[in-house]
Amino acid sequence: MTTLLVRNATVLVTMDGARREIAGGGLFARDGMIVEVGPSESLPASADTVLDLSGHVALPGLVNAHHHLDQTLTRSLPAAQNVNLFRWLRAHYRLWAARTPEASRTATLVGLAELALSGCTTCFDHAYVFRNGCAVDDQIGAAREIGMRFMVSRGSMSLGESKGGLPPDDCVEEEDAILADSERVIARYHDAAPGSMLQIALAPCSPFSVTPGLMRDSAALARAKGVRLHTHLAETIDEERFTLARFGKRPVAYMDELGWLGEDVWFAHAVHVNAHEISCFAGAGVGVCHCPSSNMRLASGIAPVKAYRRAGVKVGLGVDGSASNDGNNLLAEARQAMLLARLQMSLRPPEGPDTELSTSDPSRDVEWMTAREALELATLGGAAVLGRTDIGSLEPGKCADFFALRLDEVAFAGGLSDPVAAALFCTPGRAAWTVVNGRPVVAAGEVVTIDLPAAIAEHNKHAARLAALSGGV
Repeated sequence: MTTLLVRNATVLVTMDGARREIAGGGLFARDGMIVEVGPSESLPASADTVLDLSGHVALPGLVNAHHHLDQTLTRSLPAAQNVNLFRWLRAHYRLWAARTPEASRTATLVGLAELALSGCTTCFDHAYVFRNGCAVDDQIGAAREIGMRFMVSRGSMSLGESKGGLPPDDCVEEEDAILADSERVIARYHDAAPGSMLQIALAPCSPFSVTPGLMRDSAALARAKGVRLHTHLAETIDEERFTLARFGKRPVAYMDELGWLGEDVWFAHAVHVNAHEISCFAGAGVGVCHCPSSNMRLASGIAPVKAYRRAGVKVGLGVDGSASNDGNNLLAEARQAMLLARLQMSLRPPEGPDTELSTSDPSRDVEWMTAREALELATLGGAAVLGRTDIGSLEPGKCADFFALRLDEVAFAGGLSDPVAAALFCTPGRAAWTVVNGRPVVAAGEVVTIDLPAAIAEHNKHAARLAALSGGV
């Protein structure tokens, strides 16, 4: 057995049922699981590893509930900088299909390293383009190298342009092959045990890139094998027009018809929904992953996060693809979620012709997203949508996943009257420590489990090859 003692944090944020924030707090963990949490003087005096967090705020590890790590290879692509989702996808499809297993490995290493430096300890990745020998296995190997808690999809696209879909025909797969590989990946890798470092989900990409048959078959396979289901949904008005024209239904109704409204499902984005659809999500136990930066970058819209939460819908956060966000910083995403919810307050239509829409009205105070609420989305919220009860908070029986920020950094100067809120209101900085399963991935502000400069150098070579192809695809 190995033990870890964390002590003397200026504030330790638990996110437990009482939402305790413990001054001078710490925790004691054994074999990657938390045994005790409380004031430092109440904890054991020694352990195999002792981490003194004097001058730090310590928080539960952040949970990234929607990402596309391979897109780190195509950040800031000129042809995709100033376009909406469908045009953005068309600029990228063949580049992603042209990546290699080696490129996928380094993209995963670089993306996860950047996430770890922002305090992220668990990442779900939505992989769905498998060409040139690429497989989920490439990413799984990389996640093991760096030591991050990982959930990855065996995603898919099967509806090419010739059949009315958005992706080119040479970027999609045959459905029998998709289902066979899905079954292989689940059997080989999925670990449902508490404290699991690796889980699999099935994730057909979107209503405009997958057939109804594959959506149904994927759901049946997932439920037979006990894994979760994920897809993009209601991200843009263009998607809504597509499902109305092709299926005669709005996206949420289409998912309902396919048997995709259930507690084992979470959707990415879910921007364009009405009150009835929010109620459907709440009643079915569906989760939503909010991706604010991506939605802003592609002018997709603003998801109704506060309305979701009022209705009881599970909501987590995702940085989304590194080519629609161009960053892998989940703490910054939590800040963005807080700010975007506040902007949305001023955009709500007036209730009547004589109604003045004013954010100064005290009756609207409940609409303000607080820093702590945004942190909850990034921790407990992400855990809930991924179906995990062993992460998201710091309390006995949970995984020893946490991160710490130094409070003497310039970004926090003058903000120490509330260091927890300052973690979001002030410019998010690099995590001083990020610990996963009781093991540091980031120590003293540096990734310590891999040779990050070497990974970046190799990754940039793969990215340069794809950039050279971009003019011809």
